[in-house]
Amino acid sequence: MTTDRTTAEEAPPGYARRWWVLATMTVCLLVVIMGNTILNVALPTLQRDLGATQAELQWAVDAYILVFAGLLFSWGVIGDRIGRRRVLVIGLSIFAVGSVLAALSDSPAELIGWRAVMGIGGAAVQPTTLAVITNVFPGPERGRAIGVWAGTAGIAVAGGPLAGGAVLEHFWWGAVFLIGVPVALLGIVGVLAIVPESKDPSPGRVDVPGVLLSIVALAGLVYGIIRGGEGAGWTTPGVLVPLVGGLLLLALFVQLQRRSAHPALDVSLFRNPAFSAAAGALGLNFFALLGATFYLVYYLQGVLGYSPFQAGAALIPVALGMAIMAPRSSVLVERFGAKAVCATGFAMITLSFLGFQLLGADSSLWLLLAILSVQGAGMGMVMAPATESIMSVVPREKAGAGAAVNNSVRQVGGALGVAILGSVLAGSYTAFLGDATDVLPESVQERAGESIVGTLSVIGELQAGDDPQVAEAAAGLVQPAREAFVDAMHVTAVGTAAAGAIAVVVVLVWLPGRRDRVNEVHLSR
Repeated sequence: MTTDRTTAEEAPPGYARRWWVLATMTVCLLVVIMGNTILNVALPTLQRDLGATQAELQWAVDAYILVFAGLLFSWGVIGDRIGRRRVLVIGLSIFAVGSVLAALSDSPAELIGWRAVMGIGGAAVQPTTLAVITNVFPGPERGRAIGVWAGTAGIAVAGGPLAGGAVLEHFWWGAVFLIGVPVALLGIVGVLAIVPESKDPSPGRVDVPGVLLSIVALAGLVYGIIRGGEGAGWTTPGVLVPLVGGLLLLALFVQLQRRSAHPALDVSLFRNPAFSAAAGALGLNFFALLGATFYLVYYLQGVLGYSPFQAGAALIPVALGMAIMAPRSSVLVERFGAKAVCATGFAMITLSFLGFQLLGADSSLWLLLAILSVQGAGMGMVMAPATESIMSVVPREKAGAGAAVNNSVRQVGGALGVAILGSVLAGSYTAFLGDATDVLPESVQERAGESIVGTLSVIGELQAGDDPQVAEAAAGLVQPAREAFVDAMHVTAVGTAAAGAIAVVVVLVWLPGRRDRVNEVHLSR
């Protein structure tokens, strides 16, 4: 009786309904992640319907991610101060409004702006879900709960394109943003009905200058990468200034955070090798995941000729792999240690991207599904152990700040993945296509050489025209364009595999092996 009473007294608020709380948090997480990844399958449609350039499409993806990453620190502190339950409601509301306005956009610039608003709401929701889970679940159960949370993130990453593809079969592109609105409203109801309020008894102050500096620094870095990939020339002022400026501002941001009494990012956490290695592992994982999803959609729709729905369905193995392996990875960690599990996961990721070299312009669907299954399983083996390694270092009352760091490395890694790999893809495609577009009228050559979707759109327009000679010349460009894209994808996939190989080294050198149970119990209190 005494033991039971003591357990009840020490149990955190909401413990009795903790699994309902976890279910509510997964709904909230699905909303913000699917709200981001659902755009991927619509990118070719956006390029046609809105007349967006390749760079504008990358910004439509990265605008959300950059604002998201920049505000994570502040929302974590705000949640610690005013209550995480309240922040969840605010974040879901902002996200829903931004989604509706994004759906009604009339231009690429307008879409990019509303995507940034969606990022404001997403930044409030995603880290707070992890902070709530960390507060409600005690140490022994926390690993399993985080595994479910990470598995849900995996489902959302690849489930977004599937849902978006299904919608695009019957509705206009803006409808992909409306899917999450009723789910966000359901999340708000669940939060208000089930989730207990939790705060930090000694909350920090919001570092507004630090937040703004981080956003400007990341935006400059990503802008420089995207501009360089467009073919502007890496040594031109338009590329070099934002690129170098972004790096310098990031260095300044870190220095200011080290000296600040109320930092937006507690850089002292990175003195712990396990924390730094886990953060690096998560960043590289999402670098590969979001970057690869960006160029896979073009391969599926532009080269293989899949519909948006078929392209989304082809990504299901990634979601299934993460959803199956993430919850089970905690058991593997107990037996083999985080080092072995994460290293194996990254080895599988590296192998999967090397397997992209086997994909061609007429590859079998089964080959693609096999490669993506290996990729998803590997990513699932990394996500939960790395996340738990980060959160185990942070005291429970600082869970919001810890979750913010956790999610910021995900988002920064994803943003850089889209920017860097998208730029490598664009530059490689233009190089491999070469002067093949010279057979087209000069007025459309630049647009035709920008991306596979741009090439195929121009070809379609010319074939529908009145000049049979131009139409015939355009038709002859289809196969060279497909082959050029496949070659460009091979180059980009090698770069993605290199990121996975680097991650294997990082994990093997710095991530701990078998978990120290004494320290885990101590840190979870």
